[in-house]
Amino acid sequence: MNSLDLGNLPEAQFCFPSVNNSCLRKERPMLITSTYTMYVFIICSIVMTMLGNMAVIISIAQFKQLHSPTNFLTLSMATTDLLVSCVVMPFSMIRSIDSCWYFGDLFCKVHSSCDIMLCTTSIFHLCFISVDRYYAVCDPLHYVTKITMPIIEIFLLISWTVPMFLACGRIFSGLNIIGVEDFIASTDCTEAKTD
Repeated sequence: MNSLDLGNLPEAQFCFPSVNNSCLRKERPMLITSTYTMYVFIICSIVMTMLGNMAVIISIAQFKQLHSPTNFLTLSMATTDLLVSCVVMPFSMIRSIDSCWYFGDLFCKVHSSCDIMLCTTSIFHLCFISVDRYYAVCDPLHYVTKITMPIIEIFLLISWTVPMFLACGRIFSGLNIIGVEDFIASTDCTEAKTD
């Protein structure tokens, strides 16, 4: 009873069927969850993320009474999160569900750079919003003189430029693969392996 019946194994599905020895796509039991259900759930999450951030962007941009230093930070963070939902999440969804990257090496670098940059930008925004709220709560009498529009502009400049240089510099210089070159070569799924 413990013998393995190789005749009943499902045929392996490769990321690139025309390439011998390309990476295998993940097999998921249909009773637990299906690929289509995961796609629908994640697509709904992406659409809700887009709509929520667009509502924030439109609200702050449209109504003059919402033009405050804190809300400009919030507007910039909503823009960042909208870009994450448009640029990063759809491709990450495909990679996560299919366990395959179909878009080539250059776009992988661009996608990874955007992912790191936009997520780090969002984190920087949260930090600067925390600084803004700290002064608003702990030093309310001096808040207006400490958190001015030039300070917010500096916060925004730092929030966008530092992550951009860190992400693009790290990915395109190859610093992100130092020490794992052999692993990357062994898991390359875009070409046939000659081993």
